[in-house]
Amino acid sequence: MKARQTEILTILSKKKKVTVTELSEKLGISEVTVRKDLSLLEEKGLLRREHGYATMVSSDDVSNRLSFNYEIKRSIAQQALESIKDGETVMIESGSCCALLAEELVSNKRDITIITNSVFIATFLRNKAGAHIILLGGEYQNEAQVMVGPLIKICAANFHVDKFFIGTDGFNEYGAMSGDLMRAEAVRNMTENANQTIILTESAKFKQIGVVPLLPYEKISTIYTDNQVESSTIQQLKTKNITIQTSGNKLS
Repeated sequence: MKARQTEILTILSKKKKVTVTELSEKLGISEVTVRKDLSLLEEKGLLRREHGYATMVSSDDVSNRLSFNYEIKRSIAQQALESIKDGETVMIESGSCCALLAEELVSNKRDITIITNSVFIATFLRNKAGAHIILLGGEYQNEAQVMVGPLIKICAANFHVDKFFIGTDGFNEYGAMSGDLMRAEAVRNMTENANQTIILTESAKFKQIGVVPLLPYEKISTIYTDNQVESSTIQQLKTKNITIQTSGNKLS
C-alpha cells in the first residue's frame, strides 16, 4: 500500500468522514488521484465511497477495525511474519492485525497454507497469487464476516499446526478477553489444535477489558504489539512466561 493511501486511512480514522476536496488539499495531490486511491481502498474493503467523500465502514466490520491505526497494525503483522517459515501451515482467526498478517504471508512467503474461520480473510486475499486458504465451516456472523459455532471445533480437529494467531479485545488479571461469546468459543476450540497460540494486538488493548473470557494466560505463548506498551505490563506478562515482541512504530 502506498504511503498516501495509508495517510488517507489515518485521516479517515480520525474524522470518520472526509471529502475528496479536503483529502486533495491535505495530501497535495489532485482530486483525480484521490479518487483513484479511494477506489483501490474501497476494493480492499477499507472504506466506503459516497458522492464526493469517503466514510468508515460499520463499527463491527473487520474493515473498519483494519483501517483504524492501519500502519501500527501492519507493523505488528510484519514483525509476526518473521516467526513463520516458507512452506508452513498456520492457523489465523478473524482479528484485524491477523488479516494483515495473512496478507503479508501470501505476499512475502512461499508455499504457505492458512487455515482460518475468517470469511473476511479469505475474501481479502482472493486476488493474491499463490494464496492457499482453508476456510473452516460453521455458522456465519455477517457483520464480523467470521464462522463460529460447534462446527468450528469439528472442522479444526482435522488439522494440527505449530502456530495459531489471534486478536483480542482486552485483558484482565486472568487472561485475554473478547467482545463476543461465540467468537471466543471458536478461538478456544481452534487453540486445541496448535502448539503455540500467539496474540497480535495494539498496546491500547492492555487498558481495555472486553466482555467475555477468551484465553487464560497459560494458553498464550507470545504477544506481538507496538512499542507503546508499558514496561510494567511487559514485566507482568514475563512472570507468566509470555514472550512480548514490540514493533518499532508508535501510536499517533
